[in-house]
Amino acid sequence: MKVTKEPLKVTKEPSRLDYRQRWQRAFHQFRYSLSYVEALPQLTFLGLLVGVAAGLIIALFRWCIELPLGLLLPAGPESFELLEIEQRWGLLTAGALGLLLLLLLVGRQHRQVSVGHVLDRLYNFQGHLPATNWYVQFVGGVISVISGQSVGREGPAVHLGAGVASRCARWLNLPNNSRYTLVGCGVASAISASFNTPLAGVIFAMEVILMEYSLVGFVPVILASFSGAAIAQLIFGGSPLIQIGQHSQMQTLMELPLMVFLGIAIACAGAAFIAIHVRALKLAHWPIAIRLLIATLLTAALAWPAPEIMGLGYDTMNLAITGDLAAQTLLLVGIAKLVASAAVIGLGVPGGIIGPTLVIGACLGGALGIVAEAVYPTATATPGFYVIIGMAGMMAAALNAPMAALVAALELTYNPHMIFPSMLVIVIACLITRNVFRYQGVFIEQLRVTGRDLDFRPALQVLKKTGIANVLNTNQLHTRREVDYDQAKKLLASAPDWLVLEAGDDQTRDKIALRAADLATYLQDAPVEVLSLEQAIDLLAIPARRLLLSPIHETASLWDALEAIRSSQAEALYVAHLNNPLMTSVRGIVTEDAIKNFYRI
Repeated sequence: MKVTKEPLKVTKEPSRLDYRQRWQRAFHQFRYSLSYVEALPQLTFLGLLVGVAAGLIIALFRWCIELPLGLLLPAGPESFELLEIEQRWGLLTAGALGLLLLLLLVGRQHRQVSVGHVLDRLYNFQGHLPATNWYVQFVGGVISVISGQSVGREGPAVHLGAGVASRCARWLNLPNNSRYTLVGCGVASAISASFNTPLAGVIFAMEVILMEYSLVGFVPVILASFSGAAIAQLIFGGSPLIQIGQHSQMQTLMELPLMVFLGIAIACAGAAFIAIHVRALKLAHWPIAIRLLIATLLTAALAWPAPEIMGLGYDTMNLAITGDLAAQTLLLVGIAKLVASAAVIGLGVPGGIIGPTLVIGACLGGALGIVAEAVYPTATATPGFYVIIGMAGMMAAALNAPMAALVAALELTYNPHMIFPSMLVIVIACLITRNVFRYQGVFIEQLRVTGRDLDFRPALQVLKKTGIANVLNTNQLHTRREVDYDQAKKLLASAPDWLVLEAGDDQTRDKIALRAADLATYLQDAPVEVLSLEQAIDLLAIPARRLLLSPIHETASLWDALEAIRSSQAEALYVAHLNNPLMTSVRGIVTEDAIKNFYRI
């Protein structure tokens, strides 16, 4: 019996390089898919990553504040009022010196921080947030709160969350249009991790930062906010910032006039806050040392009769809710906090505005609640009820964020009875602030005064939030400048829209796009020499529409593409490989007509 020996089959194991190339191709395709409008699954996945990263950063930020304050202050991280006057002055002075050193080490352009800076970079610079400003916000925010300046931590948290999202987008080289949603994810996670209010984080990001409600934005932002809240609860526990009992509610509709009065008072306070802040911003041309000196002296002077204004002030809100502060004390603290916070932040102290607005509203609402209880002892809600409504109204009026304020009041208290009266107070406060005092919200006024106005034209925003892949014409073929009749017929056999060829010498190799239909028209009446293959067809000489092409990255938005066409000598753009658009093959062509047809300007 003859045995035949089969040849040994050798299977080649994929090398590490093969795996790496496959991974790079897959990841490149993932990035490219983000340019499309319907990239919801991809954005949701990235929203989760950004939410986790922002939540961890905010947890670190809170820890850097709470740990030193727990060691420095006698009764917890917010007990500045228990310090002696000399100790309060010492803390403020040391903090001012630390801030001065920090701000002198960086240029003037790197001192822009907080929510206004985020809005400016998002709408005027495609969401690119400089890293140096981010570092200044983190360190400066920690120093400001620890030293007792009358600022909050939520404004810095918004900047930090947005900065994390921007850095992630840059590290991953993501398309510019995806940055908008990812910045919203970072902000939602930051607010959620700061207040332990995941729904309010979502609404704040959509209402104040993204300024739109859409499915593509909502789903990733919701997951990011959930991630931030989960991290905060894991590290700091699940208790809300403040809490008021379920039994506290409006007792009778006869209290509605009190709500109307509170709305009017809150509107006046919100307008005063914005006015003081804007006037302080106009001193930005003064040396930073002088501005920090004024801020420190002002805080120290106002903290003499009202030491409760130092730091975050959340302990004051809780005391107001439980009724442990008199109406005179609440009014004094509220007015002093209003003046101090609006002024020092405008003078350049890198702290937040959101927290102080809540404290101011709480004090004003609490004072009215105590007066109402004294006049109608059995027919009104508890003073704590008015505290929460005042917080919601002040946040809505000062920040121009009515929905975020309403949801925050609900989540901070777990009390559904807050919704009905809060709606009335918020509407009155917002209407008067916008239509009587003519203020659009403190962040918009910040940008207006500093010459960084935002362009909210709908067409512009759509173009900035849409990737170039949505109008990219990939039905094109690359060819030589000269072809014969048979080669031309083969080119047209696949029915391309464009033919791409190169012209010029070795040093200036321009790419030209030619309408394939024009070549087809030429072939119908081609000369005999061309039909007989005796003469080649010069694609640059035949009657046709030809466009000079300029390269653009596939990460660009439609607005980037439109600006590139208008600012260059090119008549259209071509998209090539992400890392080297000048040396690689053409992926597709973008014309100005295609961009305009996507959304008429």
